[in-house]
Amino acid sequence: MTSFFTAAPSYCSRFGVAVLLVVLADFLFYGQPAGVTVFLFAILIAAAVVAVHPTAFSDIRVWLKPAALLVALLPLAENVSPLSVSIALAALVVFALSLSGRLRHGLARIAGQIALFGLAAPFRFISDFIRWRKTARRFGGRRLRLAAIAVWVMPLTLGAVFLSLFGAANPVIEYWLSLIDLLKLLDLIQLARITFWLFVLAGVWAFLRPRLPRFSRRGPPPNHHLAAAQPAINRQSHVVEDIVFGKAAILRALIVFNVLFALQTGLDATYLWGGVALPDGLSYAAYAHRGAYPLIVTALLAAGFVLAALRPGSETSDDPVIRRLVYAWVAQNIMLVISSILRLDLYVGIYALTYWRIAAFVWMGLVAAGLALIIARIALRKSNEWLSSANLLTLSLTLYACCFINFAATIANYNVDHSLEMTGQGIPLDAWYLRSLGPGAFPALDRFFDHQGKTADAGAVRELARLRGVDEGWYRTVQANWRAWSFRDWRLLAYLDSKGSLVLPQPSQPSLPGR
Repeated sequence: MTSFFTAAPSYCSRFGVAVLLVVLADFLFYGQPAGVTVFLFAILIAAAVVAVHPTAFSDIRVWLKPAALLVALLPLAENVSPLSVSIALAALVVFALSLSGRLRHGLARIAGQIALFGLAAPFRFISDFIRWRKTARRFGGRRLRLAAIAVWVMPLTLGAVFLSLFGAANPVIEYWLSLIDLLKLLDLIQLARITFWLFVLAGVWAFLRPRLPRFSRRGPPPNHHLAAAQPAINRQSHVVEDIVFGKAAILRALIVFNVLFALQTGLDATYLWGGVALPDGLSYAAYAHRGAYPLIVTALLAAGFVLAALRPGSETSDDPVIRRLVYAWVAQNIMLVISSILRLDLYVGIYALTYWRIAAFVWMGLVAAGLALIIARIALRKSNEWLSSANLLTLSLTLYACCFINFAATIANYNVDHSLEMTGQGIPLDAWYLRSLGPGAFPALDRFFDHQGKTADAGAVRELARLRGVDEGWYRTVQANWRAWSFRDWRLLAYLDSKGSLVLPQPSQPSLPGR
């Protein structure tokens, strides 16, 4: 009982910190644009986590954790996007679990903990509240409630007295107090706002009380009399497994797979790299587009087969012939992925660049890296957990780097530089798609408008240029709010200020008689 009452202020203080964070979130986010405020709020959550775990910083080495967290939060300062927010949330989860002593070792296990944390976070506050109520009934709810209320009676009472005295002595404070309108405060209580408060409260509480769900283990099956028949069934299944997935089957499969993949690689080398003419009716664009994504699926299936065939400690993993065949096959898979990247590059060169095609490039690069890690796992005789951790590290670093790349500007610049209007070859520029990319496409659109303004087709883009000016006016209005600030927007505003207003030449007016 004593230990509970000792821990009760901890719950009260954490709830007070959570309420304070909710108030700050209302000021920073509700009805406001998202920008640097997301970065600031993430730092506030981290500070709150540190405040409720003060004993975690007894070791000087622990101070490296806030430094690592700050590095993970930097993408939020560059630009607020679903990717940067996801990285920040994952970093905050790892930070909170590490300070509470619940973080496990190994990237694969940490990734599982992040997933469990995300699943349990919406229900953490409700479950803690129910647990608190049950404990209150067990140890005397009235006494506990009175104790929780009593600790606030003296501070709030004296605080109100001091505030009234300061108001009588200081006309500025008196003026501030006169501005408090309780009816106005009641107007702020709206269903949407209350929902926002509850959402933020549930979210921040999960970080202040970082816990992972526990799963009970199932006991032995109730039908113990069937245990005698189980070994026979297992022996039969092992016989089937040894025949279908045994050493001989895997050896033959690797030979067949190497031959098929060599055929595919040879065709790509002939048509894509060698420049041999395709059969009638088949264009290079169609050849590239039809093969890019299926080849990636093929590589993924191949990776799964390799992991299943060369399990650590299995008979096949120690066979030198099978290992050489696996090395050759994985190397061909890497060539297959490179071929897929080349196919997609040819397709983009003809049909322009989009978000999905950039994502495909990144995805293909990750697949190639994963295949290379499979070879490393086999050569170094590492476990599958090591392979999962290495792939998660590669994925994390890639996504972190992507947060600092302005993909909208990249797409816009590429499409403008390779358009028919700018180079005299290729396809016409889809300027309306570039406008849909948002403010990041402004510099590329300006270069396109400058070029078109010097041609006879200037009138064809005049309406789009006018809309570009409207978009810039809306963008500047949003950026006038400090909450929307980010490094990327700061750089774009500096460009717009240096560029000035875009003015296309007006169509010449016919001269009137007598002038």
